[in-house]
Amino acid sequence: MRRMLLIGGAALALSACDGEPAAQQRGPDPDLPAPQRGLLPEMTVPRPAAWGSESPTVPQGYTIQAIATDLGIPRQTLVLPNGDILVAEGTGGNAPTLRPKDFIAGLIKNLGKSAAASGNRLTLLRDADGDGTYEMRRVFAAGLNAPYGLALVNGALYVANQDALVRFDYRDGQTEASGPPVRVTELPSAINHHWTKSLTASADGRYLYVGIGSNSNITERGMEAEIGRAMVWQIDIATGAHRPYATGLRNPTALAIQPGTGQLWAVVNERDEIGPELVPDYLTSVREGGFYGWPYSYWGQTVDPRAQPQDPAKVAAAIKPDYSLGAHVAALGVAFSTPALGGGFADGVFVGEHGSWNRSTPTGYRVVFVPFRDGRPAGAPVDFASGFLNGEGKARGRPVGVSVDPRGAVIVADDLSNTVWRIAPRR
Repeated sequence: MRRMLLIGGAALALSACDGEPAAQQRGPDPDLPAPQRGLLPEMTVPRPAAWGSESPTVPQGYTIQAIATDLGIPRQTLVLPNGDILVAEGTGGNAPTLRPKDFIAGLIKNLGKSAAASGNRLTLLRDADGDGTYEMRRVFAAGLNAPYGLALVNGALYVANQDALVRFDYRDGQTEASGPPVRVTELPSAINHHWTKSLTASADGRYLYVGIGSNSNITERGMEAEIGRAMVWQIDIATGAHRPYATGLRNPTALAIQPGTGQLWAVVNERDEIGPELVPDYLTSVREGGFYGWPYSYWGQTVDPRAQPQDPAKVAAAIKPDYSLGAHVAALGVAFSTPALGGGFADGVFVGEHGSWNRSTPTGYRVVFVPFRDGRPAGAPVDFASGFLNGEGKARGRPVGVSVDPRGAVIVADDLSNTVWRIAPRR
């Protein structure tokens, strides 16, 4: 059954079922159809619905439970060495609308968001007896500014707020911050069209990497607004000095270091408004000094004529990503697996797909597992947590960050139902 929603004179079809990305859209060599341009892109955001007595669907042999509910927009999580979990709660952004279509898109997106207030805090969860039930819940730090990325390095907890990277001292077992955060470095925050600041640390603990999204879809605010953006910064922990590590990444929403190799990986949200099957969001290794195309091209050297002026030299240098996740799935979380998760989920990455807003048939709204072999993606993605859309096409949840507990569990932040889920092999 379909309903029609009329906003600003535009007819927007609301689909009643979630959609799979076309098979040829996922993997190392996605099909790239011809761009489609129009007055408005296709727009559908499923309305929120309660989970009730149900929960996401997980593979046979695995269990799922809600370990925290009624949070303030949980976005990313961090598993601490003693097994405690930190949850970054909040939402940000202050970008003014430029065009009528931006106003309409904003209204559509808001239909699918939680009504909860932004927590602007870190919450700590503790399972003291290891039975999978987190009986302690405490605010670790409050008064933050849309915290998102988290990293623990050499006794220091780093938090990427929407405007700055800050640091707390941390000792094992601590349940609340011992003092206010120390500012490490400012992060680009003017306009903040893409406000999230993803974060991870190098394997040797020398550097932090911060993912910073663009201030536009395709430079409609001009290149001045993109200074320091659409890139991954490398920050020297000892000095706080930063430099561009890789560029041309439209919105690198989550970062992770590959165990054993120290290689940096990212999931990236690509550009919109050229069709429901363009441009694929992706998972990729991130090369030092690499350029990944935005805004001049996508998926390597496929030119986007909307970016003006063009830069043929940049296009020629653009790196093709490693693995397509499908267009508009809105990947917001990435974490490498551990053998403790067992079965077919021992080697690969988990990706949280927040879900599309800009196609008539929704896609994403799940956590997928991308299998690896010999350190590289190898094979089709597998649903690891699904059912976030119900049979009526309403959204009961939207996955964001994913973390892996080395003892054998996947932690999923859901910013629509304001829940943190724990998925583990059945013991």
